[in-house]
Amino acid sequence: MDWTSIVVALITGGLAFLGVLVSNRKTGALIAYRLQQLEAKVDKHNHFAERMPVIEEQIKVVNHRIEDLERRADG
Repeated sequence: MDWTSIVVALITGGLAFLGVLVSNRKTGALIAYRLQQLEAKVDKHNHFAERMPVIEEQIKVVNHRIEDLERRADG
């Protein structure tokens, strides 16, 4: 085996390894960004889910007031 073949193989392997590292770093950054966006959507949904029971209760109150007004108008 020739030293030049070994050196070429080591250089090629090193460059391939660097390419994998760069690719993994970019992929990791993209995954982190997408996870951040998903967390923001979940937080928004959770906020909406917290407000829904309050809105439902307010609708019940409004409906009762309307029924009372209709009874007064009919009576």
